[in-house]
Amino acid sequence: MNDIETLRQELEGASPRAILKAALQHHDNIVISFSGAEDVVLIEMAHKLTDNLKVFTLDTGRLHPETYEFVDRVRDHYGIDIEILFPDAQEVQSLVSSKGLFSFYKDGHSECCGIRKVNPLKKKLATVDAWITGQRKDQSPGTRNDVPVVQEDTTFSGDGKTLIKFNPLANWTSKEVWDYIRMSEAPYNKLHEQGYVSIGCQPCTRPVLPGQHEREGRWWWEEATHKECGLHAGNLIARG
Repeated sequence: MNDIETLRQELEGASPRAILKAALQHHDNIVISFSGAEDVVLIEMAHKLTDNLKVFTLDTGRLHPETYEFVDRVRDHYGIDIEILFPDAQEVQSLVSSKGLFSFYKDGHSECCGIRKVNPLKKKLATVDAWITGQRKDQSPGTRNDVPVVQEDTTFSGDGKTLIKFNPLANWTSKEVWDYIRMSEAPYNKLHEQGYVSIGCQPCTRPVLPGQHEREGRWWWEEATHKECGLHAGNLIARG
């Protein structure tokens, strides 16, 4: 049994805070990926565990104004630095020049997400040993049912390097996340008050109706089984 599998078994029934604590103890060069949504609970927990909290977020250039405002509010609320990652300007210009601003409605979101999200993320993850995400099993029944609390990130590992991914919220439900947000009085994205649950880029995110699953608000013009942007592409492979 390898070290990652041993750690996974040790942490499988642990609380998100305990998983975060273990992640921070096992790795000095580790970052939290902040989506600008309810994964703010990771920052709420982690900032009490370390004075060396490293957080990044992806600015695709297509986010809602409320999300940009929220990122700044989180930075100020916790007194932390949040590294903003941007896509390569030339890659964006080339895509927009050849296909326009809304090509994803015609040929799928993979190309645009690859340029605006995956490529800058890949560059960032090449500089760290581990990262922490807000993935939960209940976010997407089609792709995230099997998300473990810790795993080898086979998507972004490479060149003889094993990248570790921690998912402290994997076993929590949306209700548990929001109970924690209310209890801790953590800030939250104002879009949540407008019916948005899963929040991404403005053209590709919409509110969901009562009874709809949160992932139905993302890339609604595509098949439900394909609703990953590439940041967690390993989920699709695992389900294949």
